[in-house]
Amino acid sequence: MAAEIPSSHTSIPPTRFPTHHGAADVHPQARILCDIVATAPAHEVEARLASSLIEPEPEFIQQVLKHSYNSPSAAAKFFRWSGLERSHTPYSWNLMVDMLGKNKLFDPMWDAIRSMKQEGLLSLTTFVSVFENYCIAGRIDDAVMTFGVLERYGIQPDTVAVNSLLSAICREDNRIGKALEFFERVKGKIPPDADSYAILLEGCEKEGNVAKAKVTFGEMVIRVGWSPEYMYAYDALLNTLVRGAQGDEAIKFLQVMKGKNCLPGLRFFSNALDIFVKQNDSAHAILLWDIMVGSGLIPDLMMYNVIISLLTSNNDIDNAFRLLDEMAFHGAFPNSLTYNMIFGCLIKNGKVREVGKFFIEMIKNEWDPTPANFAAAIKMLFDGDDPEMAIELWKYMAKNNISPRDDSGNAVLLGLCNLGRLSELRRFVEKMIDERIIISESTMTKVKNAFYKEGKCAREIYDTISRKWKSSCLQA
Repeated sequence: MAAEIPSSHTSIPPTRFPTHHGAADVHPQARILCDIVATAPAHEVEARLASSLIEPEPEFIQQVLKHSYNSPSAAAKFFRWSGLERSHTPYSWNLMVDMLGKNKLFDPMWDAIRSMKQEGLLSLTTFVSVFENYCIAGRIDDAVMTFGVLERYGIQPDTVAVNSLLSAICREDNRIGKALEFFERVKGKIPPDADSYAILLEGCEKEGNVAKAKVTFGEMVIRVGWSPEYMYAYDALLNTLVRGAQGDEAIKFLQVMKGKNCLPGLRFFSNALDIFVKQNDSAHAILLWDIMVGSGLIPDLMMYNVIISLLTSNNDIDNAFRLLDEMAFHGAFPNSLTYNMIFGCLIKNGKVREVGKFFIEMIKNEWDPTPANFAAAIKMLFDGDDPEMAIELWKYMAKNNISPRDDSGNAVLLGLCNLGRLSELRRFVEKMIDERIIISESTMTKVKNAFYKEGKCAREIYDTISRKWKSSCLQA
């Protein structure tokens, strides 16, 4: 390397790159050399290296270079010193080129590349590093220019080289346009492969560019056809469509892929399902689900609960029941959450008869409703003219000591008030007071009104209940 690297290169933060500190795989003698490179004044580096009396073995050289990216000037001096007695390996040269590029020292980087050319050590690996570092620095045009001079340095600009540059460009934000521009220029001379399109499609996915993803995928199918081996590309396209709220398009592509025996794996379906949930898109979620299950992929309990949650929140009870019925066949046995989501949906939609039947199924399978669902169901059943089932739910809570029961208890009392069933109302309210169930003032007002409108005797009964209730409140 002919160019001298300025020792006053102060634009690099001191902790930007990893050092040898804390690295377990660094030889003790290499650590000594690392310390010299990191701490010695620029004019003393080579003298201190020489006085260390350490023989710079190739392994030591590589370890020092790997852990000296924060000190490119001193590392360059170490590189020259360690190369006085023996030639550097291609790997050491590539580390030096990468270090210079990472530190945006592009002129010295090219000096190193020219030196490598003279020694016949250049490879595509060297230029992959150059592509990456130019792109990281935001100098995409320089990365493309580097590709254009590969042949001058004895490197064949083949498909692997194209893909390396595409990958470097697409890793940066908002660069898919630049990547496609380069791709359009070279694809006529250098045939792209499936990886080329996968890289571009992943870039479209990162950027959320649905239009470019569809065009790129269409070209991919024409050029390289279909194969299960191209799954990365398919996943990228589908993820772009799903995230872009293009549910119809995603489902269409999935159906075509199924016909080509090229469906993605369970991971994609799980991720896509999560996205549809965030979009509250139950219609496309159930279509996605049916394609997945119909293709032999087996969802787990978590996935079942995710989609059942989405279906029930959108009041799609029929599909929620359908999935519940199929769960056991796939070894995903419903749990409390599964049952309670469906139970809550039935309650919300006022399905009086179905609530009673489903409650019986739940307890038969040893899954109880949550206290909140008990309370909501009791209220709904009273309102829906099935007070007997409402009372059955309350008795089940009491028998099985399900708590808290305060909301459910209040719902029972209000329901009996509305029906004017005073004898039962008296029995229930007194028992609830004895059991320390919190009865609200508004509920007691309704109880009072129900008794007071039935005459003097009923009023006296309520007054007795009221005194007992107030005494219980004071004790609480």
